[in-house]
Amino acid sequence: MRTLDRYIFRQLILPVGGAVAALTGIALLSQSLTQFDLVVERGQNAWTFVKITLLSMPQLAGLIFPIALFVGTLVALTRMQGEHEFTAAYASGMSLMRVAYPILRIGVYFTLISLAVNLFIQPLTNRAMRQELFDVKNDLISSLIREGDFATSNNGLTIYVQQIEQNGLLRQIFIRTDEPDGKDQTFAAREGRIKKINGSSILIMRNGSNQRLSGKGVLDHLTWDEYSFDITSYFTSDDYLQFKEGDRYMHELVFPIRYDYEKTVWQKYYAEANARLANPLYNLAFVMLAIVSVLGGAFSRNGYAKRIAIAAAAAGATRILGVVMETASGAAWILNILQYVVPLIPVFVSLRMIRRFDGSLTIIRSSKKAARETLRPL
Repeated sequence: MRTLDRYIFRQLILPVGGAVAALTGIALLSQSLTQFDLVVERGQNAWTFVKITLLSMPQLAGLIFPIALFVGTLVALTRMQGEHEFTAAYASGMSLMRVAYPILRIGVYFTLISLAVNLFIQPLTNRAMRQELFDVKNDLISSLIREGDFATSNNGLTIYVQQIEQNGLLRQIFIRTDEPDGKDQTFAAREGRIKKINGSSILIMRNGSNQRLSGKGVLDHLTWDEYSFDITSYFTSDDYLQFKEGDRYMHELVFPIRYDYEKTVWQKYYAEANARLANPLYNLAFVMLAIVSVLGGAFSRNGYAKRIAIAAAAAGATRILGVVMETASGAAWILNILQYVVPLIPVFVSLRMIRRFDGSLTIIRSSKKAARETLRPL
């Protein structure tokens, strides 16, 4: 990089990084509020809550990066333009395109980062998040056992727990099993915990007793310090883990037909695949909109509120239209081309405005040079 390129790059990296950090914090807060029911309603620990929240973040990078680039670039360019730094660059003979080169480089960097996130990181984290949510949904404690309520499974087991602590410890347990031979059993324990052992769910109870009616009609009573009770067969589930479009890698989206149900949703898969390739272009589009909103016109001492408002409206309309095209592409695959056209329109419009402004700068320089030549003494 040249000296000017390094200087402009340094002036932009701090506000852009700050905007990324601020928007990421807002997204984390939003996701944490969405996933808060994991702790309140399903009794999961704090680590599960934090892990699921963080795993959802790469999917939001496609929304965070373009907005952060737009806001950060506006802040930096407005300050530099107000201090006449670009005016000095124009006076030295530099064009707007040459001045915008280091700014566009940042946009290209974010475009490549977004592309890498969409192709590799997003499906990886989405799969991990889907697995975590599936485990939470099928967790025996969170899905069936309710604190202070009697829960009955389809296979004839009734369980009551007086208290469920955050670490998964069950207090004051009562269990009744409905046996096919009529010899029902009851268990009562002071505390217990469910553990996964070799794929089975084992309820390990402590300080309890059980009763069972023997074949001669005699009630057998047994007390124990610890008892392991396999409850896997009583809480069977027909659910299976199924990955959605956003959880799949590119090769699974482009060549999806392996099962019968995928033949009916292949257009959604193609729409998702094209969206992963097209969405990074919004980084470049938003950067160029920010450039033309500040530098794409004459210098103004009163600020550039009008031009910035127009650019912000254009950026918002572009992003909304892109979402509409992505949704419509799921029903008609031919519309996938529009997913690329939408972000490229502001890019080409911005390039045209930059060339037009460069042309006006050339005319101004030529006029000043001609005036100097005319006024030069003979």
